[in-house]
Amino acid sequence: MKTIHSILVLTFVFTVFISCGNTRKKQSHVESSSSVLTEIKTGADQTEKYLPLLKGKQVAIVANQTSVIGKVSLIDSLKSLEVNIVKIFGPEHGFRGTASAGAVVSDSVDAKTGIPEISLYGKKSKPSKEDLENVDLVIFDIQDVGARFYTYINLLARVMEACAENGKELIILDRPNPTGFSVDGPILDMKLKSGIGMFPIPITHGMTVGELARMYNGEGWLANKIQCKIIVIQVENYSRNMQYTLPVSPSPNLNTQQSILLYPSLCLFEGTIISQGRGTHFPFTVLGNPDLKGKYDFTFTPVSIKGMSETPLHQNKVCYGLDLRKYDTGEFVKTGQINLKWLIDMYKAYPYKEKFFDFKQSNQMGNFDKLAGTTLLKEQIIAGKSEKEIRDSWEPGLSDFKKLRKNYLLYQ
Repeated sequence: MKTIHSILVLTFVFTVFISCGNTRKKQSHVESSSSVLTEIKTGADQTEKYLPLLKGKQVAIVANQTSVIGKVSLIDSLKSLEVNIVKIFGPEHGFRGTASAGAVVSDSVDAKTGIPEISLYGKKSKPSKEDLENVDLVIFDIQDVGARFYTYINLLARVMEACAENGKELIILDRPNPTGFSVDGPILDMKLKSGIGMFPIPITHGMTVGELARMYNGEGWLANKIQCKIIVIQVENYSRNMQYTLPVSPSPNLNTQQSILLYPSLCLFEGTIISQGRGTHFPFTVLGNPDLKGKYDFTFTPVSIKGMSETPLHQNKVCYGLDLRKYDTGEFVKTGQINLKWLIDMYKAYPYKEKFFDFKQSNQMGNFDKLAGTTLLKEQIIAGKSEKEIRDSWEPGLSDFKKLRKNYLLYQ
């Protein structure tokens, strides 16, 4: 990375530029002693580093709509470079990213390339022995958003296990973490291990997919402590305090940079009676409930939207709550802390306290305790604990994790 005007002791946040024409993304980068402008190249962008590894190999790729080189799909790009792609493994939302959250995705054939697509979010959650029989190596390239309950990092672990069990090498094309500046929240209590939390990490982990893969191996977290042979193609010119704007929406309901930065705080509401805006075109930027009428002035009405949310919470009902579309996410960037105030305030405002955490009644994505990674947070909110008291209870676990992760970081 180049230092501009190194003689000046200044800190600036530069406007993010995305230059898809040559696959280089200019990102803002804050340093304590100088202004720095860098050009990020994702792992996928650096074909010269991994194409030689694919020569003469039968390749399987774990990918979705975020798997791109510039504006072009990784699959289409590699196929044009005569890489022998024998199958695609598709995650939640499918390979093209059009399925709704939680919707079962079936096996199919990719219409554009004719390559068989095996769903890992349907009847199976990881590649089988039969799936990998005609595969020499596997590529993993999916954009993560840095939150424990975002399912792609769990998919990574299952793919690593399958590769290790079947003697296949895994190439990880790394991508920046848009919330890489944040390490916050309670550490997952492994008694609450689930599909939205598999490992003892906090809500925001501040790591890339490549770094997490190193941690999974290093800490023996994979099934039976099995070790997967991995090659991480690192992002060039990246550090975790950069402001990185994703060039492609990572999932249908994270369709803006604002929603991505609010997601670690707002996803906890998935375990409550409060809507986060599913069923609108601005999900994860609003909060509300019909029973909060008179408590808040802002309103929105969830409706069925194909490909985003067909049966949203409080469908066709007016919800009263908070409009966070213009909330200054710079506060999150500055502190690195998820927002607990909204959760505390809405619990206090909601008139039917016994229903607030009833996820079965709310018909949402998950149990609050599993999302939080602990039973304590719910108990603390009900008991009226302050934000400081709640944060204090995350120690020493959070500090211990920060020390542990240093062993696996690729970007300082």
